[in-house]
Amino acid sequence: MNETTMQRLEYDRIKTRVSECAFSYLGKRHAASMQPITDIRTIKIRLDEATEALQLIRHGASVPIPSLEGMEHILHLLGTGYLFSEHDFSHIAQFIRSCTQLITYMGSKSNAAPSVSAYASSMYGMEPLLSEIERCIYSGKVTDSASKELAKIRKKIAVTEERIKRKLDSLTSRHRSILQENMVSQRGGRYVLPIKKEFRKQVKGNVLDESGSGQTVYIEPAEIVSLQFDQSANMAEESKEEMKVLGDLTTLAESYNRELNINTETVGILDFLLAKAKYALTMDAVPVELNLDGIIDIRGARHPFMGNSMVPLDFSIGEGYSSLIITGPNTGGKTMALKSVGLLTLMVQSGLLVPVSEGSRMAVFEEIEVDIGDGQSIEHALSTFSAHIRNMIGILETAGNSTLILIDEMASGTDPGEGVGLSIALLEEFHRRRATVVATTHFSEIKHFAENTPGFQNARMEFDTETLQPLYRLRIGEAGESYAYAIALKLGMWNRIIDRSQAISAGRTSQNTQESFVIPPAYDDVKQNTISELSPKRASLKHTATKQVKQEHTAGPKPFALGDSVYAAYLNRTGIVYKTEDERGNVGVLIQGQKLTINKKRLILHIAATELYPDDYDLDIVLETKENRKKRKLLGRKHVEGLMIESPPEDKV
Repeated sequence: MNETTMQRLEYDRIKTRVSECAFSYLGKRHAASMQPITDIRTIKIRLDEATEALQLIRHGASVPIPSLEGMEHILHLLGTGYLFSEHDFSHIAQFIRSCTQLITYMGSKSNAAPSVSAYASSMYGMEPLLSEIERCIYSGKVTDSASKELAKIRKKIAVTEERIKRKLDSLTSRHRSILQENMVSQRGGRYVLPIKKEFRKQVKGNVLDESGSGQTVYIEPAEIVSLQFDQSANMAEESKEEMKVLGDLTTLAESYNRELNINTETVGILDFLLAKAKYALTMDAVPVELNLDGIIDIRGARHPFMGNSMVPLDFSIGEGYSSLIITGPNTGGKTMALKSVGLLTLMVQSGLLVPVSEGSRMAVFEEIEVDIGDGQSIEHALSTFSAHIRNMIGILETAGNSTLILIDEMASGTDPGEGVGLSIALLEEFHRRRATVVATTHFSEIKHFAENTPGFQNARMEFDTETLQPLYRLRIGEAGESYAYAIALKLGMWNRIIDRSQAISAGRTSQNTQESFVIPPAYDDVKQNTISELSPKRASLKHTATKQVKQEHTAGPKPFALGDSVYAAYLNRTGIVYKTEDERGNVGVLIQGQKLTINKKRLILHIAATELYPDDYDLDIVLETKENRKKRKLLGRKHVEGLMIESPPEDKV
């Protein structure tokens, strides 16, 4: 799976969340190495396991997962000749006891969680090893019963220790008056008396140390030198015998190398499964139905990092259309919807339960490609558009019938006309390759393309024009708007400015006329059905249309003039008159850079040219391209051989 995709969709944060729910080092390691998989059968198995694990922690007692404390170190050194310590064997014993508890617990859950409990059935009890460790090690020390020889040596040590103490008691009583303090000390593991320096010659023995002030000397009395020598020898024998016991235990533990490794690995897997279940519990996540047909049909979906603060997303693709174009205002939730679909897909293919409603369906894809964010590299100073194109080239190299493509803000970062044309060409290519595509955009041309092209569908993020607040609900089957005019009006922008803006938008010419992408005729079959959602301004236009029809019955129609802003109700678009009425009653109207011939009966006056432009305004600025205006100016001065003024073709609708 594409690493860039996982980075853009913040997949690593999911792995971190799962890892935080794990108990053991191996469970955390499994979470950290988690990757999306593409085999649908394996994914189904992983989802079933996660579902069973969720049921265990939701309805059962705490699952007794061993901590694996100390086991990483032990398994790493097992079989290397390393002599394990009493502390190491304490860890092994606790691990075996915990494994026995887990085996028993999972055995009782074989009906409720057959897949998960099956893991524990492969684990080993290792009773002989546990029994021997418990016989030889207690509270982190080798026991007297570990060997007969060790028991004898420790008895000798106890007897000698008692003789030394009796001697010391006698000496302390005898030399009480010259002792610096009434207590026995040790230096280098040997008993000494703290004698005042000036009386040192009164005690026979070896000076082993002196205080920092020099006022006290520490003397080993001659009467106990022999006993202490014997005790040192006894303790050396004890240490040697303890090493022998630990060596025998190490050999025995090495004979269980395979069992210890299998148990440890199994505990890691079960811990990982339960970590996935714990994470699912925090999101109220559920399993989904899987398919290989590119069908995504999710209800009540939430982005894992948004939780209940996000309006649940209803999303569908793959049945009737494989490409979805999402439109709507900025901050309306388009990008979040895109990221939600992508990240939930990665999670499902990782065997994770996801925060959606029961009965949701999700497809399994071989590749997931994204172009979200500008992807700029400060180091290489790439522009937004350059980064976008690099992403698109990379997607083109891999896109196929099992690819999910997520594109945010198509046609952004460059000239709108060229950007729209390039975007539509890319959408066509992705569709030809039968990829599943979800894209967001602000451009009407792309919405119109999707509306009139088989296999494509529009969707919009709902927006409250009264409160100017996004509603974050996705409405599939309807194209949205940027609501720029509605927002501007609501915030107090002058009506005259809004009217002028609409006129400019409707008759976008100047240099953009030739450079803007014109949707090919195959995509320009305008639907006659009523548009379900109109902006407040267009709603008022429809009212004006009705009113004007009534007026024309009494006063007769007034011819349209060059530069008039007119409204075509059946297209639900405004445009600028560039050619006055001919003998058949047809009028030339410029709508979004495209020259159309429309009968006057299908037009109403929106804003007269006299209201739109000053008296001395040059209408060629609106009706002609910058290039043609230059040519006319040049031809007005002199004849230029081969110089021609070209106009875009007219379409009759």
